[in-house]
Amino acid sequence: MTKAESGRIIEALAERREGSRWVLSCDGQDFNMNASEAPEDLNEGDRLKVFLHPDRRGNLVATSRLPRIEAGSYGWAEVIDIDGRDGIRTDIGSSVEVIVNPKDMPQLKELWPEPGDCLYMTLRTDKGGNLFGRLITEERIKEEYVDAPASLFNKNLKARAYRLLPVGAFMLSEPQKYRIFVHHSEMKFEPRLGQEVEVRVIGIRDDGSLNGSLLPRKEERIGDDAETVLRYLNGAGGKMPFTDKSRPEEIEEMFDMSKASFKRALGKLLKERKIVQEDGWTYLKDAQRDS
Repeated sequence: MTKAESGRIIEALAERREGSRWVLSCDGQDFNMNASEAPEDLNEGDRLKVFLHPDRRGNLVATSRLPRIEAGSYGWAEVIDIDGRDGIRTDIGSSVEVIVNPKDMPQLKELWPEPGDCLYMTLRTDKGGNLFGRLITEERIKEEYVDAPASLFNKNLKARAYRLLPVGAFMLSEPQKYRIFVHHSEMKFEPRLGQEVEVRVIGIRDDGSLNGSLLPRKEERIGDDAETVLRYLNGAGGKMPFTDKSRPEEIEEMFDMSKASFKRALGKLLKERKIVQEDGWTYLKDAQRDS
C-alpha cells in the first residue's frame, strides 16, 4: 500500500461530507478535501484515488484531480512561468502547481525553459512536507528510456532536452521515450531545457540510446543554402562579387556558411540555370551586367 504522504497518489475512503469539504481516511489518517476537488457523484462510503499535497497552512489535503507524476515517478511537467528568484512554476496535470528551484536550471539564462516547454521531473518534499520538482538525473534516466530499434536510423523524432552540457544535449523523444544525445557540432542552435525540437537519428548505440542531429539532411541544407544565396542576389540588384573562388573567410562572414556549402549551393543554382558567373562575379540569369 502506498504511504499516505505529500506528493503521493493513494486510495482513500470518503467518510463524510462536512459543509464544503469531504473528510477522507486512509491507513488510520484523516484528510480534508474541498468539495470542488471531489467527483460530483461522490458518496459516503465510496473509495477513490486522490493526490495528497500541503495547503497554504501546511496541512495535508487531498484532490481527486490526479497529476501525471507523483513522488517516485517521472514525467513531463509543463512550464507555466519563470521567476528567477522563486523558481519555475510547472503544471503537473492536477490543481496543484509545483516549483522547480532556479539552481537546477542551466547557468546561461537564455537556455532556461519558457512557458510551454516541459521539464522531465519527479516530485520531492522538504522537511515541512512542501512539494517541489526535481529534474531527472543521468543515473535515473537509465530506468526511464526504452531501447531504440535499428529501423529508426535517419528518421526524424520529436524530442525535448532534459540535460544540457557544454558538449551537447541529452534528450528524450515523445511519446516513445528514446534517449538521444546531440553533440554540439550537430546543432545549428542550442535548444532550451525542455524545448521541443525535431531530431534526426544519425546513430544507434549499443546501450539502446541514439545519436541525433539538429542539422538538416545534406540535400535539405543545399536547398536552404541556395535560397540564402538567391535572397542575397535579389537584395543586391542581381549581382555579387562572390564565386566558388572566393575566400572561405569572406563567405563565412557574408553568408554564415562554409565554403564547401557555398560551392554546393552555387552548383545547384548553376545546374538549375538561375545564375551565371563571369569575371569573378555571380549574376542572376536575367540580371543586367555592367558594361
